[in-house]
Amino acid sequence: MLRQAPRLLAAVNPSLPTVINLLLQPPTPPSPHRLLAFLHHAPTDMDARHLLDGPPRRTRASFIVRALRDEAPLDGEAVADLHCSSIKSGAVLDPPVRTSLLAAYARSRGADVRAALALFHEAADPDLILWNAAVGTLARRCHLADAVALFQQMTAVLGTFDSTTVVVMLSGASRAGDLELGMAIHAAAVKRGLDTELNLCNALVDMYAKCGHFCASETVFWSMPCWDTTSWNSMIGGSTFNGLSELSALYFRDMALLAIQADEVTLSSVLSASSRAEDLFSFGKSVLVCVIKRGYEYTSSCSVTNSLITFYSELGFPEDAEKVFLRIFNRNLVSWNAMIKGLVENEKVREALVIFQKMTSEFQPDLATLVTVISGCADQGLLCEGKEIHGYIVRKGLLNEKSCTGNSLLGLYMKCDDSSSVNLLFRTMPIRDLISWNTMISGHSRDDTLRVEAQAMFKELLSEGLSCTLTTILAVIPSCSRPEDLGFGKAVHSFILKNGFASGVSVVNALMHMHICCGDSLAAFVLLGCIMPVSDIISWNTVIVGCVHNALPGDALEAFRFMHSTLRVNPDSITLVSVLSACGTLKLQSLGKSIHCMSLKHLLACNLRVKNALLTMYFRFADTESAELIFYSLGDRNLCSWNCMISGFAQNTEGWRALQFYQKMEDFAPNEMFTVGIICACTQLGDLRHGKSIHGRVVKSDLQNNVFVSASLVDMYSNCGRLNSAVKVFESSAEKSIACWNSMISALGFHGHGLRSIELFCKMIQSGIKATRSTFIALLSACSHSGLTDERWKYYHLMSEKFGITPTAEHHVCMVDMLGRADRLQDAHKFVESLPSKEAHGVWGALLSACSYMSELKMGESIAKHLLCLEPENSGYYVTISNLYAYQDMSCGAVQRHSCDKPTSAILNLTFRYITRFSRFIRWPMPEPELLLQWDLPAVKVPGADPPCDAKDTEQRSVRQRTREPKKSKIEL
Repeated sequence: MLRQAPRLLAAVNPSLPTVINLLLQPPTPPSPHRLLAFLHHAPTDMDARHLLDGPPRRTRASFIVRALRDEAPLDGEAVADLHCSSIKSGAVLDPPVRTSLLAAYARSRGADVRAALALFHEAADPDLILWNAAVGTLARRCHLADAVALFQQMTAVLGTFDSTTVVVMLSGASRAGDLELGMAIHAAAVKRGLDTELNLCNALVDMYAKCGHFCASETVFWSMPCWDTTSWNSMIGGSTFNGLSELSALYFRDMALLAIQADEVTLSSVLSASSRAEDLFSFGKSVLVCVIKRGYEYTSSCSVTNSLITFYSELGFPEDAEKVFLRIFNRNLVSWNAMIKGLVENEKVREALVIFQKMTSEFQPDLATLVTVISGCADQGLLCEGKEIHGYIVRKGLLNEKSCTGNSLLGLYMKCDDSSSVNLLFRTMPIRDLISWNTMISGHSRDDTLRVEAQAMFKELLSEGLSCTLTTILAVIPSCSRPEDLGFGKAVHSFILKNGFASGVSVVNALMHMHICCGDSLAAFVLLGCIMPVSDIISWNTVIVGCVHNALPGDALEAFRFMHSTLRVNPDSITLVSVLSACGTLKLQSLGKSIHCMSLKHLLACNLRVKNALLTMYFRFADTESAELIFYSLGDRNLCSWNCMISGFAQNTEGWRALQFYQKMEDFAPNEMFTVGIICACTQLGDLRHGKSIHGRVVKSDLQNNVFVSASLVDMYSNCGRLNSAVKVFESSAEKSIACWNSMISALGFHGHGLRSIELFCKMIQSGIKATRSTFIALLSACSHSGLTDERWKYYHLMSEKFGITPTAEHHVCMVDMLGRADRLQDAHKFVESLPSKEAHGVWGALLSACSYMSELKMGESIAKHLLCLEPENSGYYVTISNLYAYQDMSCGAVQRHSCDKPTSAILNLTFRYITRFSRFIRWPMPEPELLLQWDLPAVKVPGADPPCDAKDTEQRSVRQRTREPKKSKIEL
């Protein structure tokens, strides 16, 4: 139906006539191709074969024309059979037959374009219709350059063209997305005065929309003298193509108001638009009513029902999509593909595989089908099913068609961690393109154990002379994730600069992340400074997240401060999660609260990831009350939220609160992290009953083989005094991680089995597990508990000499503890003095404790003087020295103040409160607190303290103390 409308002037680019001159230049005519080689095709279509029998030439020609004009789709073989029949019968000499054959070559799948060109060039004097058919064949078969050359030749030979020629060329430009060519054709049509014809205007509307110039498409549409259904279809389809789903719905509404009849194309386009926007779901349902009312649900073309399947699938209703699919009585390939794709997108891959199996009995799956089901298997980790599809592809010879099928299989094996299959497939693929190389490099780069292979493949790619793209660069950069990869990373950086890839922000972001992971944060900040004017939030997040992940929280906070204060770039949830983690690591409580306020200001505090990061930060501040308030204020909670609460309470020695939250959790199945947190709480409390109960749930959940869970179970049973159970858990672990080995070594040493710890350590080394710093801390502690002094010195030296591990303060403390337990305090003192000043700073406290439980007063006083000068605010030292005096039964003792500053009265009061609190455990008479430390401060009287004794009593007690074994103090820090 047509509607008269006010005529408006179309907007035509005035510079386009110069482009038309290029189009109108006559090219050198190509040499004609002969069809002699085409006669060897054996006809397989029965109707085509019987056209040779009986009727005269004119009748045979009409039969061929009718067969070629049949609306049923023809494949390339059927068209070739009809072509052979027309040659043998001589009907090919009739112009209608020749034109119909060219049109059939254009619309058939798998047709030979060279045969179509040969058919055209055999014509002695082709007319305009035959020229248009030849140009249309090339344009529809996506040979746009050849179509343009033939169009130029046509204008040179005939000197003219009509609206059909323009429509054909515009359709080619639309398929190729060539806006420049489309605008040139438009200008040529305006110059010839052809722009008023309805079909040409509809083609212009479609071309501009498909080339992404939707404003020009609307301009042409509203300037048309009249509209028909095709005009509206072009606008509705163009709006959907450009992501303007709401506008597509508005055009459909205007079309209905003008009483223009919608056809199948209209309804299919509107349903497609409705499926792309959740706001249009109700509108889509009203369109569905229109579909049912007009009977398009059961048409033979299936276009509307296929769109319905996509509509329901895109909006998350695969069951309704399947109902529509089952009602289709004449399903085509698009129907099957739409149903399979909908199920895969809704994570119903197994149901999609059932549909795929049924499809193979009726249709030959195309490449789109295979790529869809393979990607679904990859996402769900269905390796066996993916291999079955691989076997089907090999049997059908589909690997030889295009590389996309092989590339999908590469992605499947990569995601399923089947490195042997992926390497074999890659080396034997018949068609291998750059995407294949990119898939391999990207997959290997993501696997930490295959980083070297990714780098080797990149070198091999360059050696074969293939040109890299931006995707290749972004695929290989993640393989440089360790300090030893910095050399290769710098080489890639040089390659990027040499080949001009450094202008892209995404490449610079990847390079910044690479330099941070390799330990060169300075280079990352230099790169950030180079792109400062064009940097976005992704650039800053790359630096901030990279610094946090590589233990550089101070640098992360400095980058955040500069970003927020200088550039005024608003942070997103990723930024806040990282900076909150940095604040928690550095214990910057004031800054953390400020960032919490910022999240409220930017309305990001409602983001669940930000809330979980806030929970973790406040737990690191030991502010459990604030963390609990945030938890209960969460609108939505996920498993990570519960993990944060349970692990946070466990880390703050409130295991009973962790158990309370564990009992409250109902809606989530515990994962590995959650289970480790609650087991640590039981370990902390020594709660064997709850620990056993959780162990039972671990077995039911099939988590007992997780390396972290098994290590935490070993610790739990060991701390609860059940060494045999810890050994059983360790021996039953399918995969023993270094954490599990360390836990078992520590458990044996904790229970006094030092020799068994050493045996287990040797067994671990023989199994190929590399020892860590924590391994030697556990081993040295085991030797200390068992009194294995010689063995402890042996492994202390082997740690650095054989295993290349530099001893830390924890290892030094273990050595001092061992020497103190062996009553070798002089050796311990010499050992600490031999350490560098930075390392010895934390070890003096361990030596003071050794003096305390060995009752070595003189050395203890000397060490106390040294420590109190370094850390006068550390109340633990005061308690330790008071224990030392209590061992000696001294009622008075003093540590003279030399050059160190006076401690504040608050520190002294805190120390005296500790002493008073535990006074009931101390053997009296104890020293008076005001005489414990002789500072230039007023004396502090503590109620309940006995009066000091005289010097004679003190000397007698000292003699008695030296004649008996030292006792363990009741006071603990």
